[in-house]
Amino acid sequence: MKPRLLLSLFLSTAALAEPPHPQKNPGSPLMLSGAWVPEDTHRIDFEKLPRVPSEHAVVSDVHAQKDTPGVLDKKKGGVNQHNYLAFHDGKFWAMWSDGPGIEDRVGQRVKFATSADGLKWNTPEYLTPIPPNSAPDSPHYGTRTDKGFRHISRGFWKRDGELLALVSLDEAAGFFGKSLELRAFRLKDGKSWEDAGLVYQNAINNFPPLKLRTGNWMMSRRAYDYKTTGVHFLVGGVKGLDQWESFPVFGTASELKAEEPDWWILPDDNLSAVFRDNRRSGFLYRSFSTDDGRTWSPPIKTNFPDATSKISGLRLKDGRYVLVSNPCPAKRDPMTLSVSDDGLVFTKMLYLVGGRHIDYPHVMEHEGHLYVAFAGGKQSVEVLKVKLSDVDATQMPSTPLIGPEKPAARPKKKKKAP
Repeated sequence: MKPRLLLSLFLSTAALAEPPHPQKNPGSPLMLSGAWVPEDTHRIDFEKLPRVPSEHAVVSDVHAQKDTPGVLDKKKGGVNQHNYLAFHDGKFWAMWSDGPGIEDRVGQRVKFATSADGLKWNTPEYLTPIPPNSAPDSPHYGTRTDKGFRHISRGFWKRDGELLALVSLDEAAGFFGKSLELRAFRLKDGKSWEDAGLVYQNAINNFPPLKLRTGNWMMSRRAYDYKTTGVHFLVGGVKGLDQWESFPVFGTASELKAEEPDWWILPDDNLSAVFRDNRRSGFLYRSFSTDDGRTWSPPIKTNFPDATSKISGLRLKDGRYVLVSNPCPAKRDPMTLSVSDDGLVFTKMLYLVGGRHIDYPHVMEHEGHLYVAFAGGKQSVEVLKVKLSDVDATQMPSTPLIGPEKPAARPKKKKKAP
C-alpha cells in the first residue's frame, strides 16, 4: 500500500475515533452519537423517536385562499414560508413570506403577526410594501420572471434596543436575481414598519445576526451567484446597518452545494457552521472558524442525517444547544429536536411533529420554553411551544433505533422552466 494512501486512511480513522474540535480535529464527521444511534444514521427509525409534548398554534394558513382575488394558483392557494420568531416589547412577533403560488413568485411580500403568549396570534398584516412593478394587476404577478420582483422574509434583528425586520428583494425568475439586496425595516410605533435602508448589496442571509465576542455582528451571506461563489459570512454591523465585511467559506460550492447555512458560538468562543447539501448526500456538512468568522475550515460531511432541508440551531441560556431539522433523508417529515451539551455532538433526537410535509423551522427560547415556528406544506405558518423540562425528561432508547430498511434519499428536483 502506498504511503500517501496509508496516511489518508490513518487520518480518516483518527478523525472518526476522536471527537470533533475546531482546532484539534476539525475534520471529524461525528455530529450525532449515542447508544440509540446506528452506525449508518440513515437507518434510524425516525417514526419511533421519543416524542416530546408540545402545544400547537396556527399563525396563518393560505390553504383556504383558493378563490381569493390575486391568488393565481387555485389548487395551491398561495405560499406561507420562511418563518421567523422574536420576543420584543412584551410580546411575540412572527414574520414570513406571503405570496401567490408556490413559491417566491412576482409580487410576494412579507407579513407579520403578534401574540401575547406565542399561541394566540392576531390577524396578520403586511410588513413590506408591494415590490416594484409587481402589484396584483401586473401581468407578471404570480409568475417566475426577471421582469417582476419579490420580497423574502429573513428574520428579526434586535439591535441597539430596536426591532428590525430583515427582508431580501430581487427579481423573481430564479434564485437569485442580479439586483439582489438585503434591506431592513424598522418598527417605528410599535405596530407599523418603515424602510430603514440597505443592509448589504447582493446578499441574502439565512438567519438574523448574532453578536460575537468582539462586539461585531455576524450572519451568513449568499450572493445572487452563490452556486458558483459559495457561502460567505458578513461580519460588522456595528458602525452602521450597512457596514460589513464579507468572508468566504471555501469549498461550499465545490465540495458541496451549500444552502441555507446556520451557525452558533461554541463554549470556547470558536464558531461552528452547518450547511444543507443540495447535492442530496442526505447529510449535514460542517465547518469551523477560530478567528471570529474570517476564515473557515474545509466543510466536512458529518454523520448527521438530513432531508436537504432548512435547519435552525440555538445555544440555550444554560449553555446547551438545540437543533431543529428534518433528519429523514427521504422526506421533510418528521421535524425533530436534537440536543447537544457542547454544540459539537448531539446525543438526543426527539420527534416534534410529522405525518405531513413540514419544514423551514426557526427556534427561540423564552422563559423555560422553546418556540418553534415552521411551515406546513409551505402554506401555513405554525408554532410549537415545548417545555424544556419535558425535553430533559424525555429519554433516548438504550439500543440502536434501526428502521426496517434504509430510506432512499430525496430524488433530485427536475428543473422547471422559468
